[in-house]
Amino acid sequence: MEAMGFSLREEAMLETLTIDIVKSNEIEGKFLDSDQVRSSIARRLGMDISGLVSSDRDVEGVVEMMLDATQKHEQPLTKERLCSWHAALFPTGRSGMHKITIADWRKDETGPMQVVSGPLGKEKVHYQAPSADIVDKEMNRFIKWFNRETTIEPVIKSGLAHLWFLTIHPFDDGNGRIARAIADMQLSRADKTNQRFYSMSAQIERQKKAYYEILGKTQSGSMDVTSWLLWFFECLTGALEATDETLGKVLTKAKFWGKHATTIINERQKLMINKLLDDFYGKLTTSKWAKISKCSQDTALRDIQDLIDKEILVKEPGGGRSTSYVLKIAHQPR
Repeated sequence: MEAMGFSLREEAMLETLTIDIVKSNEIEGKFLDSDQVRSSIARRLGMDISGLVSSDRDVEGVVEMMLDATQKHEQPLTKERLCSWHAALFPTGRSGMHKITIADWRKDETGPMQVVSGPLGKEKVHYQAPSADIVDKEMNRFIKWFNRETTIEPVIKSGLAHLWFLTIHPFDDGNGRIARAIADMQLSRADKTNQRFYSMSAQIERQKKAYYEILGKTQSGSMDVTSWLLWFFECLTGALEATDETLGKVLTKAKFWGKHATTIINERQKLMINKLLDDFYGKLTTSKWAKISKCSQDTALRDIQDLIDKEILVKEPGGGRSTSYVLKIAHQPR
């Protein structure tokens, strides 16, 4: 990463943080617009990138929490800090249609806190959290332990913190996302840097079923944490190995823009090219170009034809309304 230079490291970190935030929410079945997440991160970190879009309140809140955890990892964890993260995750004071306790520990007013799955009437209880009466005491113990200098290897401490917080389950909702933010905070401490080049949440999302299985097995058993830690380390190894894909995309973009440094390309074209260099789903057509870049179809067609003339885009086989386009580099042999 040091050999890549500042601008590429910055792009790699932006890509990694975007993936991390999007995937941490997907684990919980919540889907965020990656363009909004990317734009929010770039604005907060002062990065100069093209194609910034406005972000919804829920996106801003998740980004605020994650950046506070990783960019200010050296600062102590406190109840006030955790509650501010929780408030950021739920700006409306509701989880879906349900009003919940915001920025404070849960009260269990409707019964014990349970992790359940399955259809209504056939729910399966995976875990019942400790009573709300002891949450404050347990969280004080957790926070003191997390902030204290210990002889525990820092990466082991990350895995333990993740499990311990989820086991207390101190909030009405959002515990999984906050637990993963705490784990990332500790990993940043272990790495001694606020730069993020790998995503644990992306790897956990790939192994979501196994994640919930090992959590349930550990929490419902004797609380022997050995199996959980082994799984956590295997997940970390997978996250590190997966950086090849992220860095490959960053290097491909850098190579492309280096080659076309003197090519005249308008802002709409830059926006669409960057989307194609990232993760563009489906086929690129004139109608999609017009919708994403907010222009007429005639303007979209002129933009596309201009890039074809400059040998940046090529037309895929087919014609008529089904005509689609791809970057020329996608057709070149690797």
